[in-house]
Amino acid sequence: MNTAGHPEATARRGLELTPFRGLRYDPDRVGSLAAVTSPPYDVVVRPDGLHHLQDADPHNIVRLILPQAGTPSARNEQAADTLRRWLSEGVLTADPAPGLYVYEQHDGDGMLQRGIIGALRVSEPSEGLVLPHEDVMPHVVADRAALMRATSANLEPLLLTYRGNGTAADTTAVIERTIERPPLLSTTTEDGFSHRLWSLTDPSDLARVQSDLTRHQALIADGHHRWATYRRLRAEHPSPSPWDYGLVLLVDTARYPLRVRAIHRLLHGLPVPDALAALDGLFRVRRLELPLPEALQTLADAAHAGNAYLLAGDGAFHLVDRPDPALLARTVPTDRPAAWRTLDATVLHATLLAHIWHIPEDDPTRIAYIHDTAATVRKAERDGGTAVLMHPVREDVVRDLARQGVTMPRKSTSFGPKPASGLVLRALDL
Repeated sequence: MNTAGHPEATARRGLELTPFRGLRYDPDRVGSLAAVTSPPYDVVVRPDGLHHLQDADPHNIVRLILPQAGTPSARNEQAADTLRRWLSEGVLTADPAPGLYVYEQHDGDGMLQRGIIGALRVSEPSEGLVLPHEDVMPHVVADRAALMRATSANLEPLLLTYRGNGTAADTTAVIERTIERPPLLSTTTEDGFSHRLWSLTDPSDLARVQSDLTRHQALIADGHHRWATYRRLRAEHPSPSPWDYGLVLLVDTARYPLRVRAIHRLLHGLPVPDALAALDGLFRVRRLELPLPEALQTLADAAHAGNAYLLAGDGAFHLVDRPDPALLARTVPTDRPAAWRTLDATVLHATLLAHIWHIPEDDPTRIAYIHDTAATVRKAERDGGTAVLMHPVREDVVRDLARQGVTMPRKSTSFGPKPASGLVLRALDL
């Protein structure tokens, strides 16, 4: 039975967040803390962003989360060797006592996010405690699992959200009292975000946070593949074991709302003229001679009225909207709620990719998922493919579907800001 959204399921056990001895870079052993951080592994635009991060500092975390070698096994062995070497050289050191970590991000545009990093007990969807909202790609889960097995570490936290009561109580009170102290680290990354981290080791503070979180359920905002990986690895190891827990950042979005952005698609081997020709009579198509910001605004306006996409890659933008209702009726599954059937991502995957363009959604040789809008357009223009730019889904739609136990098509949303990788790691043998 699916207990997602049932308060009695949450009250029975709740979220269990435990302290751990964080692995952190020794500032004296690296060029700068900013230079060793990275976006999460699936946000790094490859190869451009990967090479940029590798060049930023020889100890950049990307060498662990995206190791480069000829075969998957060689990549994972390389990451494990690199982690062992950095530990032996003191580049990464373990904090002396287990703790939770208060993490803050803010930028110059008024975005402020604070949350708690800890090791969360891994649970099954049937428990209704950690709600996924997107499907995952099996080959990505297998890849992340192999990397975690090789390194015996959680190399980067995934992002979970929960809804507090909007007041400075319990976990929020502990966070806001903690930030009055000097942080363990403070750095500003090249994207303009400032990051600060504090260790939380006082027994009364830990007990207060842990007690508060048992009253909540969480939504996976970013990291579905890593959460699925945690579940797979927990199943492989007899309990109790360190694999019963996985590294997460928990953010109360009633107190610190996240931004929700779209994840775009890059279709390899499908030139824009061919993509558009296949839509003839099935969607309305309009060429936009506009710069990217104005084209995105046109997309946003069109999305209020129904499914809409921007296609790019030939030097212009093409607004694709107003799908034929009969086409949707015969291509979109009818066994899900209306809110799911009308999602842009649903129509993209069920109608455009599967029915019109015949592109498998999990074939990395045919399709890539990219968070950065401009980078998606650039790569399409350079490679002769088609960029499909999406409009973001509202958080309340995501949460409502997740509580019904309904998952969205993979890579439907991008919540942010995402935690920077490289600020704190979790080794499972400490």
